Amino acid sequence: MADPGTHYEDSGIPQPWHLVHPSPWPLLGALAAGLLAAAAVMYLHQDKIVLAGLSVAPGIDGVLVGFVLVLAVMALWWRDVIREGIAAKGHSAGVNLGLHTGMVLFISSEVMFFVAFFWAYYSAALFPPAILGGLWPPSGISAPEPLGMPLAMTIILLSSGLTVTWAHHAARSNHRGALRAGLALTVALGAAFTLCQAWEYAHADFSLSSGMFGSTFFMATGFHGFHVIIGTIFLAICLGRAAKGQFSPERHFGLTAAAWYWHFVDVVWLFLFVSIYWYGSK
Repeated sequence: MADPGTHYEDSGIPQPWHLVHPSPWPLLGALAAGLLAAAAVMYLHQDKIVLAGLSVAPGIDGVLVGFVLVLAVMALWWRDVIREGIAAKGHSAGVNLGLHTGMVLFISSEVMFFVAFFWAYYSAALFPPAILGGLWPPSGISAPEPLGMPLAMTIILLSSGLTVTWAHHAARSNHRGALRAGLALTVALGAAFTLCQAWEYAHADFSLSSGMFGSTFFMATGFHGFHVIIGTIFLAICLGRAAKGQFSPERHFGLTAAAWYWHFVDVVWLFLFVSIYWYGSK
């Protein structure tokens, strides 16, 4: 317990726990995510809302509005967290523990998210239903050659894992030039991976509507690609903060969280490469 007589306001630390200041963002984030989920479900099912005798269909516009609101809440929430740590110096040991624990729980939830995709894929791949003729990939679909573009994407992503680790160690050693160089290389490699995946999608001879193979392929690799884009943005923000000198050997949780997230993206891609590209091509 902290000394009741300690005035944290005088030291710039409002209190020693995880919630530094009362924040509206958890509530607004939940509302924005709920709107996005509801609009997406209604769009997929072509449902309508009847208000005062008027029939309203959210459509894709409702999904976009919900998505923009979620992004806005994320940006404002993370802005406040950065200000708490840099300007207010409110990230005590207890707050840092809470931030690290929260990131671990978030990545754990992401793991279960991808488990569902792998479960769906292997359910069809290991036991192809009769409608597919007992074949995987189904007849008429040519799976991507794993030693072509997928292998190049694997090399790019694994290389980015090395560069982000280099940047993380540079931050802990206070080598600011190496920190910026490592982050810049990681952002460039992340963008290169996204461009390669866009090229692969443009040249695929099947689509999302091509039965079980197409739906599982594009859902699993597409959501992974979305995570790569998010991680690239995350690291680009860290690069900007590093250029401003906001990371020190003692305080660099934002970079640590970005590195953890990027390594998670790396590991998921290895499972995708082995499962969908290598096994799928066999």
